[in-house]
Amino acid sequence: MNSTPQRRDRYAVIGHPVTHSRSPQIHDQFATALAQSMHYGRIDAPPGSFAGLVREFFANGGLGLNVTLPHKEAAAELVDELSDRARLAQAVNVLVKRQDGSLLGDNTDGAGLVADLARLKVQLAGHRVLIVGAGGAARGIIGPLLDLRPTLVMVVNRTPARAEALVTEFKSVLPVELGRRLIAGSGDGEFDLVINATSSGHAQTAAQWPSGVIGTGTFAYDLSYGAAAAPFLELARRQGAAGVADGLGMLIEQAAESFFLWRGLRPVTTALHETLQRSSSDPDVLNKP
Repeated sequence: MNSTPQRRDRYAVIGHPVTHSRSPQIHDQFATALAQSMHYGRIDAPPGSFAGLVREFFANGGLGLNVTLPHKEAAAELVDELSDRARLAQAVNVLVKRQDGSLLGDNTDGAGLVADLARLKVQLAGHRVLIVGAGGAARGIIGPLLDLRPTLVMVVNRTPARAEALVTEFKSVLPVELGRRLIAGSGDGEFDLVINATSSGHAQTAAQWPSGVIGTGTFAYDLSYGAAAAPFLELARRQGAAGVADGLGMLIEQAAESFFLWRGLRPVTTALHETLQRSSSDPDVLNKP
């Protein structure tokens, strides 16, 4: 007698583009390891289609979405409730459908970055951090970075007004500063950690970098992974950085946090880091997520 296939719980990543996102591979491995019946797909959402596609997904039985570029800030305006960390960031990378049908927006980017920096043994307490970029990616990581008590987190952006607006919002959780001196070109010395939170790598070009901020004591981290991270990481190597990493590890860790929000189970990520790092030559995909 034929049996009816079991319907699997539906999840996906939504953004534009998402064709080469590794999130389905990661969540499929989590589901297999934890014996969860779920399917994780991709939804391409060009500008103007995001809200409609989100509503359609959940109306058709979907239970959770990861949100990637360029929709994280739009997602924060779409939900019924924001978690504390999403409210602080004003950016959402995880949507959770609750039992009453309402949508919760959360942000696991910062938790993912902090977990990966710990894996890489990058210390933040008492150290100086520079973030280049002031969009949704930067918003998601500043709060968790500040929790680790760096001496300074400085934000610099190609459009100074956007960086200034972001820093103003975080004034209650100092020490965040606007990189006015960096923008002016006078420099602020080398930083212990420099994070590229821009999408410049998609065009295979490095962002405009202030001189003198990367040196032999600097760890350089790109929130992108694969080819998208290559221009910045190569620039950092040329300037003598002590270490570099792309955001593949952050992708894995933020995915584990998302999985926990959806399923109540926390995946072990150690083996997955080793597997994906060995095959990290995929086309450029921003690590969000």
